[in-house]
Amino acid sequence: MTEMIKTAKEQVSLLVRQAYAKAVEAGKLPADVEVNDKVDIPKDTKNGDYASNYAMVSAKPMRMAPRVIAEAIVENLELEGSYFASAEIAGAGFINFRLSPKWYGDVLRGIEADGKDYGCVDEGHGEKVMVEFVSANPTGPMTIGNARGGVLGDSLASVLEKAGYNVWREFYVNDAGNQVELFGRSIEARYLQLIHGEDAVEFPEDGYHGQDIIELAQLIYDKEGDKYLSMEPAERRDEMMRFGIKRNIGLMHQHLDRYGIKYDCWFPESSLHESGYVAETVKLLEDSGHTYEKDGALWFKTTDFGADKDEVLRRSNGFYTYFAVDMAYHRDKFIERGFDRVIDVWGADHHGHAIRFKASIAALGIDNSKLDFLIMQLVRLVKDGETVKVSKRTGKAITLNDLLDEISADACRFSFNARPDTHLEFDMGLAVRQDSENPVYYVQYAHARICSLIAALKAEGSQVVSASNIDEALLAADEEKELIKQLSALPEEVRSAARDYDPSKINRYLIELASRFHRFYNACRIKGEEENLLAARLCLASKTRDVLAIGLAILGISAPEKM
Repeated sequence: MTEMIKTAKEQVSLLVRQAYAKAVEAGKLPADVEVNDKVDIPKDTKNGDYASNYAMVSAKPMRMAPRVIAEAIVENLELEGSYFASAEIAGAGFINFRLSPKWYGDVLRGIEADGKDYGCVDEGHGEKVMVEFVSANPTGPMTIGNARGGVLGDSLASVLEKAGYNVWREFYVNDAGNQVELFGRSIEARYLQLIHGEDAVEFPEDGYHGQDIIELAQLIYDKEGDKYLSMEPAERRDEMMRFGIKRNIGLMHQHLDRYGIKYDCWFPESSLHESGYVAETVKLLEDSGHTYEKDGALWFKTTDFGADKDEVLRRSNGFYTYFAVDMAYHRDKFIERGFDRVIDVWGADHHGHAIRFKASIAALGIDNSKLDFLIMQLVRLVKDGETVKVSKRTGKAITLNDLLDEISADACRFSFNARPDTHLEFDMGLAVRQDSENPVYYVQYAHARICSLIAALKAEGSQVVSASNIDEALLAADEEKELIKQLSALPEEVRSAARDYDPSKINRYLIELASRFHRFYNACRIKGEEENLLAARLCLASKTRDVLAIGLAILGISAPEKM
């Protein structure tokens, strides 16, 4: 795959070492000196396109002034046939290299050759990675927090795929335990209230009080009438729980599909209990010698693994805790299904649990360095400067589906993909604006603008030509060079985003790419120019369109041709 920044850096390093060898032969520099030099991209292009610190770091072992070393290197550089037109010494001894037209042309040719695979890097070497995200309880509608977790998990998975990992997306369905039992009791109470009257049936004090529970009870009554009155209460609650869970999971599928998120697997917690896998896992922990009994409960000595407190595995009533089930679930991920790495996207309120849990899985023989967490901060919806908590349409707390009724999935995905470690203030008014203040519109408009440009010129007889057939030396304006440099940066941004688990880097990359395109478009005329210059600039615009589409696809966002 095309990685022109990496190639340029490697070439600078090679050119410097070849020059060093020549300088040694000429008696200008001492032989057999090896150093760990670094090639950087200067922030100010006045200092060149790439800079080597070779002379600086070799000064001590060579016992020479950096500038003297730099002069010897530059004097012996052979740039012919390379990606560099010139090199010069700056400051105390930095060697600055300036790119030749060939490098800019090869960037465009590489994008063309790679097609939709442009930006791919082999950082992961096919490593099998699971990203588990959203995993909301199916006892109610998905929240705004789920909306953020969804896009962060999905975008991270896409970035990892682009970086050469074999990625698996999973939704863990919490369809067992106390909260599910309480869910069934809540539906049952609302169902009985529909028949006998609200005052005649006491609602569980710790029950689910949402309007969605009333709606589920009404659906059951509309479908089955009073048939459940003759059932034993435990059987009735179980039936209603199953109905509610099935319906809510179906809605989750619909709403996440609307949001552009699809999973490889929806993994039910209940399967871990039914198969005996939770009990088996707890038995393994007991056999490891890291458990003890206290007050009738079974405790796991997480403090043996550096945690700040121990955790209960099995309560005195015989029920397994979330911690025990999580241990079983992650044992299944690593041991049974063989994932090389697992990334869980969790909310900020799980931070402490994540630290204790990561340390503790070592008791199962799992390398806990292979378990990572993406901890996301909270979301606050605002409109006209005011916090928004309820939907105007329903009068209830805003859910993911409510939000998508008001804001496009593209705007939501772009905004919610902000840095996960920061609190997010989502401006609903800004998200629907169609101007440059709205970042997703700004990026999509750049793509649509190029599509319109290409269509208009095609109507006039000017086709986009292959990058192999343009004269790259004509792309000499600063705006053209800066745009091509930004195009070249996508592979490195993908690598960085995958390494740091920060897909928001792709957001920032796209905003900067759109900005550089608009500057190019305003400064460099295309229509009406001389044929060869028109062809070169139109090719550059076309490749920019392609890279914008690739970047938007990573984030699961559309690339419209008209706006």
